[in-house]
Amino acid sequence: MAILPIKTNPYYVPDLADFSQRSFWVAAVSIIFNPLFWNFTAQNEYRHKTITKLLGNRPYYGCYLLGASIFLLGILRDHLYNQALSKQPINGYLALPFVKYFGGLLILAGQVLVISSMYALGVTGTYLGDYFGILMPHIVTGFPFNVVSDPMYFGSSLSFIGVALWYAKPAGLILSVLLSIVYVVALKFESPFTAEIYKKAAASSSSKATTKKRTSNATSQTTTPAKRGRKKKTAA
Repeated sequence: MAILPIKTNPYYVPDLADFSQRSFWVAAVSIIFNPLFWNFTAQNEYRHKTITKLLGNRPYYGCYLLGASIFLLGILRDHLYNQALSKQPINGYLALPFVKYFGGLLILAGQVLVISSMYALGVTGTYLGDYFGILMPHIVTGFPFNVVSDPMYFGSSLSFIGVALWYAKPAGLILSVLLSIVYVVALKFESPFTAEIYKKAAASSSSKATTKKRTSNATSQTTTPAKRGRKKKTAA
């Protein structure tokens, strides 16, 4: 009687990850898609005002709509991430109690950074209001921006790592690294573009102030002789 060969999964790495699981790749696609979506949508809005026009030239409504979309996509991404981890192997070293507690601390720290940055920026500041022409009156320099320059992205990355450690899933660490890379790439586009928005706004404000000052001086020079003439006529 012939012995049938045991089928092995070439995409399964013991104690690391099962790359044959569809949920892993779905989570990876979601992680990559979200920043691409909001960067493309926001930059298109800045150049063409597509959302604002669709909503009757109401930029605040447009910002709220984009913000709601980003928020819901974030919830979906987190759900897909947790679903992916549920089908991944556990690593014995990561299952040690102190690793789990450390993961819990990372989750807590990450959420503090995310929530506090949202509180400091407000809804429009958090959800790309500057691309709709809704600019912050000043640069936020208090907590958590005095700790890290991009607390929302950094905090989100910490939370992902923390969840991976909490459940002792190395596959979660792989997805967390992917998330961090995606955020770094996104910042390469976001930071210069946002800086350019505020630079143009400052230049426009300065130009308007100069024009207003010149107009005021011209008006003053025009009315002064007339006032003098009236004074002379009264004196006569």
